[in-house]
Amino acid sequence: MIKIKFTAKRPLKKSCYTNKIVLRTLLIFAFLFPHRGGGGWLLAHPMPSSMVILKIYDKYISGEIQLPLGELQSAIGMGVNDNSERLVERLGDSLKIYLQKHIRPRTFDDKPWKVVLGEMKVVETKSKLSGDYKELVVAFSMAPPQSYDLRNFYFDYDVILHQVASHKALVAVKQDWQQGIMYEDGTPPDGTPSDTTMQQVGVIQWDVVNNKLNPFQISLQQGSAWQGFKSMVSLGVKHIAEGTDHLLFLLVLLLPIPLLINQKKWASQRSVRESLVHILKVVTAFTVGHSITLLFGALGWGFLPSKFIEMLIGVSILISAIHAIKPIFPNREIYIALGFGLIHGLAFANTLQDLNLNPFKMVLSILGFNIGIELLQLAVIVAVIPWLLLLSRTSFYAIFRVFGAVLAGIAAIGWIIERLLDEPNIITNLMAKATNYSSWLLGFLIIGTVLLYFLEKRREGMTRVV
Repeated sequence: MIKIKFTAKRPLKKSCYTNKIVLRTLLIFAFLFPHRGGGGWLLAHPMPSSMVILKIYDKYISGEIQLPLGELQSAIGMGVNDNSERLVERLGDSLKIYLQKHIRPRTFDDKPWKVVLGEMKVVETKSKLSGDYKELVVAFSMAPPQSYDLRNFYFDYDVILHQVASHKALVAVKQDWQQGIMYEDGTPPDGTPSDTTMQQVGVIQWDVVNNKLNPFQISLQQGSAWQGFKSMVSLGVKHIAEGTDHLLFLLVLLLPIPLLINQKKWASQRSVRESLVHILKVVTAFTVGHSITLLFGALGWGFLPSKFIEMLIGVSILISAIHAIKPIFPNREIYIALGFGLIHGLAFANTLQDLNLNPFKMVLSILGFNIGIELLQLAVIVAVIPWLLLLSRTSFYAIFRVFGAVLAGIAAIGWIIERLLDEPNIITNLMAKATNYSSWLLGFLIIGTVLLYFLEKRREGMTRVV
């Protein structure tokens, strides 16, 4: 193992410290009074900050630390940024020893918490503010002594800061069920949290006036079960809104709803009442299916690999698209919706499994998450079905149904390939862009349906006159 000799924590030399103050003062001045011309007063890209991202659970806190390699190199005196290739393999153990010395959470009466460091990796970060740079991302967890308050403690943290006085460490909460903070995986483009993604706790930085690093106190609001429940309803809505595959499955399943089968083909029309009853049955079956596996999966009673589940969802869309073109399970849509609902529920459950909640909070979370899913599904049905029913009363519906099913089938193939290869492709990229125009697509459906309906009526009227 390669050993790194780290210098002990000590006050900065006077000359060095004075230079740091001057530089920091100039940076603050440039930030507060930006140049009115084309550029800033000083640097094109300010130095990137570290990030400490926290997830609050019932008995412990986990998260990750994001350390810019350039700043880390300045702090430890080793070329971790200049020679970052296979950094974790070469210096992982020594870096963990260094981090353990500089991450010291403690209770208000000075009892130390237990800190465990996990996976380490080097990632490329693209930032409009700081430019492109590399980061060392370190997973960690910390737990207080038994019976001590988890939500109020001192976070003595001086990674990089112990040597680089101009550096900052931003602290944010990514997940806290009691406060209703639920943020699924994903990072904003500039690498920093925003008010809509994470809750900022504060900034760890040097007190340049007194030349010291003050203890950083974390005091989280207690929150409530109601806040947690509401956040899960919102998460359910968000999960469906951003889950294009789930919405596409629901829509393609609804395409043949207004039709009846004649000689193994979609031919005659259902009445509006029959169509609405059939929609209710299909959607209820889908809801029952995903509710069952959502419950079982979230409670840890069943498990399938996430990649396999996502691939099955793509298969479910492909089969439903084929059925919308030519019936392959005639008059069995309810059972198919139930079966595919079981698959989709497993995907929903993966979201809740990561929360590590106690039984009471988990029950509330399952209920709230399911309500959120149903609310958005209902909104989609109410927005789309009237126009499908109206369009089905025209001769243009067959073309629309086949065209929609073909597009859904192509999207499903793209998703299946993406799951198999673990990388996006041209189809999934186009689908991701198309979701940004969903409201426009709905508008085109409404306008197109109305125009085609009145065109059909006018043609019928002219035929009667002739």
